[in-house]
Amino acid sequence: MAAGAGTLELPFTCDEQLTRRMRLRFQSLQQRNMRPQDGERLLRPNEHIFRVDFIQQHQLRFLRWNVQLERPGKVTVTGTSQLWTPDLTHLMNRQLLEPVGIFWKKPGAEEVECNEADAQEFGERIAELAQIRKVMYFLLTFTGGLEPAQLKGSIVFKA
Repeated sequence: MAAGAGTLELPFTCDEQLTRRMRLRFQSLQQRNMRPQDGERLLRPNEHIFRVDFIQQHQLRFLRWNVQLERPGKVTVTGTSQLWTPDLTHLMNRQLLEPVGIFWKKPGAEEVECNEADAQEFGERIAELAQIRKVMYFLLTFTGGLEPAQLKGSIVFKA
């Protein structure tokens, strides 16, 4: 998706199949009265897995986040390390990256706000990880009544 000359805009896509699979893992553990593996990260009801597919991997420089929220609320975007292969392993707490991106919209506001320093550092880290990954997964946590369908988000890079 193009964002202008020399830029590359990559959208966040909700990975409903992976989110569903992770929720089934939680249900399976509950039904069998079992505990998760030590350090395993299970999805909470307000968390969903999103992905960004890097159509270009090299020479990306982070420019900005494009996050639009249809209503007031907050979304926390947490990246996952390259060590997580969702088709082979469970998500572990140690595979969650810091800093996180926190974006919110206050009641009556038009603009989405964020902690710019953390968002900048997070974006730069994603650009580095893009060099070794074709796909990056994110854990998005929605609060304040916000739902995944009310988010439109992307990352813009200088290509």
